[in-house]
Amino acid sequence: MNALTFPILRLLADGKFHSGEAIAQQFKVSRATVWNALQTAEKLGIELYSVRGRGYKLPQALTLLDEQAILQAVGEQRAWFKLEVHDHLASTNSYMMKNLNSGQAHASCVVTNWQSNGRGRRGRSWQGGLGASLTFSLLWRFQCGASALSGLSLAIGVALIRALHGLGIAQAQLKWPNDVLIMNQQGLAEKLAGILIELQGDMEGPSAAVIGVGINLNLPTKIKQQIDQAATDIASVAPQPIDPNHLLGTLLKHLAQVLSQFEQQGFTGLRDEWTAYHALHQQAVKMLHPDGRETLGTVIGVADDGILLIDSALGEQRFSSGEISLRSAH
Repeated sequence: MNALTFPILRLLADGKFHSGEAIAQQFKVSRATVWNALQTAEKLGIELYSVRGRGYKLPQALTLLDEQAILQAVGEQRAWFKLEVHDHLASTNSYMMKNLNSGQAHASCVVTNWQSNGRGRRGRSWQGGLGASLTFSLLWRFQCGASALSGLSLAIGVALIRALHGLGIAQAQLKWPNDVLIMNQQGLAEKLAGILIELQGDMEGPSAAVIGVGINLNLPTKIKQQIDQAATDIASVAPQPIDPNHLLGTLLKHLAQVLSQFEQQGFTGLRDEWTAYHALHQQAVKMLHPDGRETLGTVIGVADDGILLIDSALGEQRFSSGEISLRSAH
């Protein structure tokens, strides 16, 4: 990574043209050095406009991440978190998993301005761009074993919904097991955010969860076209602009509260609230199995361990996270 690339991008974050000469003077380097630094940005996939006689600009103004602004938004619980803000990472979850055994502290949070190789569930990639999405990972260490953490991704969903509702996005709902949806005006579900949890540790304990969250902030059309499902973003659904630093701080505050409750009660204490947020509760659905089979039925609810309960032609069936995908049957 060119050391000047992100300092220059911070300068361009106002969305205005800056001449190569002015940038070179500001950083006390040659114009060729500026050009090289911005070439690095373009190789990373960051879109830039370059106009002869006017200089360089980003497609639109954006707010880059700032450690102090995030911690301020967390409020009283900010002392809990060890926050790392990066300019560029391939994947926040991969970074966290790699550093897990080198003493990474409980409640460490890693967030990056630009994630170039983000991962979703079932080996999918997470599509994002500079300013297009908020991607972060939170490490939470548990005294219990991994076997006691069933329902954790659903609990995380509750924290996300509490935060989004508090920011005025009252239409945000959950889809089992780990997506945040917005129903559009045509009644179609569009994905706003996703959760990817990776566990390490013994079945009996102790264990560690790396909780990855990706939220669409402001998706360019080009990125939307690369996503294999209907998607929306904060810019389209929020009643007023939301600073990503404030968004992350608010999310961390709610995650701390929900994870503390989960440690005490498991998913049981959050089950009713999760059900109230579930977009497909008591809806007819089609369950798609990895081997191509389908199960038609009606969602009854979720069990205390986060298992989805479906009323099908065979009676009540239980489905565990990761086995199936869920589609409204309508």
